[in-house]
Amino acid sequence: MLWAHFLVPPVLAALVVAATFATPALAGILAGAVLAIAAASARSLLTRLSQAEEAKRNLDSQLIQSQKLAAIGELSAGLAHEINNPIAIIAQEAEWATHLVGEAEKASGADFAEVKDSLREVRAQVDRCKNITHKLLDFACKREPVLQEVDVARIIEDMARLVDKEASYKNVILVRSLPQDLPKLRTDAPLLRQVVLNLMTNALHAVDQGGRIEASARADDDMLEIRIKDNGCGIPPENIDKIFNPFFTTKPPGQGTGLGLSMCHTLVTGMKGEISAESKPGQGATFTVRLPRRPDFAPAQGTP
Repeated sequence: MLWAHFLVPPVLAALVVAATFATPALAGILAGAVLAIAAASARSLLTRLSQAEEAKRNLDSQLIQSQKLAAIGELSAGLAHEINNPIAIIAQEAEWATHLVGEAEKASGADFAEVKDSLREVRAQVDRCKNITHKLLDFACKREPVLQEVDVARIIEDMARLVDKEASYKNVILVRSLPQDLPKLRTDAPLLRQVVLNLMTNALHAVDQGGRIEASARADDDMLEIRIKDNGCGIPPENIDKIFNPFFTTKPPGQGTGLGLSMCHTLVTGMKGEISAESKPGQGATFTVRLPRRPDFAPAQGTP
């Protein structure tokens, strides 16, 4: 408490005055008390000043990082727009080339399997590029949520069905734990779908063969909570505070953009909610999304 330091000077002055009129023995005791109080006050004040300086440096660092991220967002949006055009042309030409190869194969009876495999790979990589640029655009662009009554249980079930097929390839079980009386939520349905799908996909990538993912939800009077839990490799303690940062990923090069979780954070924040992660290395991770049942902003205009 900084106010306590303002009491030190008058207390010290009183002790000095008392020492002036005291016996030599008592004066020595009072002088020692003055020195002890002054030293303790000085140490405490220096500690607080050091803490304040450290807090200021942290705030400055966060401000600089925020400015960098804002600049990256604008640059990414511009690049994504520019890249989308040639990607679309490449995709069209690959489709046309595939058609021509098929016609040539029918006419000549030759085997163009290798050519078709190459064109198939071209289309796959083009789709990957489109996915990355769309994520960049979604991350960079901001829009106000369009509020409507949303059946959260149905959204979780629909997104789980999309993930089920890929999960079956890895022999991963995706369990739903959804109460029958889960209330509807007034929020933006497309944004919530994207958040749930991203979290489920992230969990699927984190688990090994035969893993388990659990999607659950519950509600109280004020908030509705969605949890996506996996029994994968978990998140190292040194990374837990970074996972929502744009472009941060622990996946090998070429296997992740680092935008999925940061996009979830952006979308949930835009819906006036909060998202958090809990994990212990080797014991999986749990992502929790909490959304207000009665958002405190006015609904944007849109079709429910």
